[in-house]
Amino acid sequence: MAVVRSGGVDVAYTRTGHGPLVLLAHGAGSDGRMWQPQVEALADEFTVVAWDEPGAGRSGALPAGFGLQDFARALAAVIEDVGLGPAHVAGLSWGGTVVLELYRWRPDLVRSLLMVDTYAGWKGSLPPEEVEARVEGARRMFAAPREEFDPTLPGLFAAGPPERFTAMLDAMNREVRPESMAAQLSLMAEADETDLLPRISVPTLLLWGEEDARSPLDVAYAFQDAIPHAELVVIPAVGHMSNLEAPEAFTAAVRAFCRAQD
Repeated sequence: MAVVRSGGVDVAYTRTGHGPLVLLAHGAGSDGRMWQPQVEALADEFTVVAWDEPGAGRSGALPAGFGLQDFARALAAVIEDVGLGPAHVAGLSWGGTVVLELYRWRPDLVRSLLMVDTYAGWKGSLPPEEVEARVEGARRMFAAPREEFDPTLPGLFAAGPPERFTAMLDAMNREVRPESMAAQLSLMAEADETDLLPRISVPTLLLWGEEDARSPLDVAYAFQDAIPHAELVVIPAVGHMSNLEAPEAFTAAVRAFCRAQD
């Protein structure tokens, strides 16, 4: 594990393998462990970095007022600390929104984008009534007593959590910090990155679960329409956490895309 300081926070990340840099940004209510199958499989050909974003995993606590641009700056600090030049940057769900903000401010650090079951922020990708319903659901989640707090969001998997990753998912759930997840979801609700999408000029892969209930395929098609020359790959019969529900197909798509850029 390595650590870099950004915005007053110690940001932890793992680095595995050798070759072009692939950086993996996790979703809300999780940490870098969610990328376990991709880290293991891609390290034969790439330098694979999985961060624990500020407030998650082994990284430090979020300072008051830490915003989306602060997350993006922290991600930039990780890429610069690794020192292998521009990266293939992948973000799942909330992680994709952070990655878009990274591209807004530091496009020089991005070799290609991999947008995975993500959003241009909830405000940017979902109908207002859906955003309102999610904000209300989050309010109820965080109103629960801490000993009853359950960070599991609905609709993550099409067929339930894969048995081989249950222990890892349970471990991540136990370690979620409610204050961090509340900040993530609040920032996601207000984010709207749609103005950026037509200005993206690096190769972009859109990688989606066919049965994603949280970021439906309509969101993927909107990305495809907005981002010049974006490539869409849909993985059949899986949901929002497509990297865990179909890890072999997911990793093969990531490998083929990143290899094509090098």
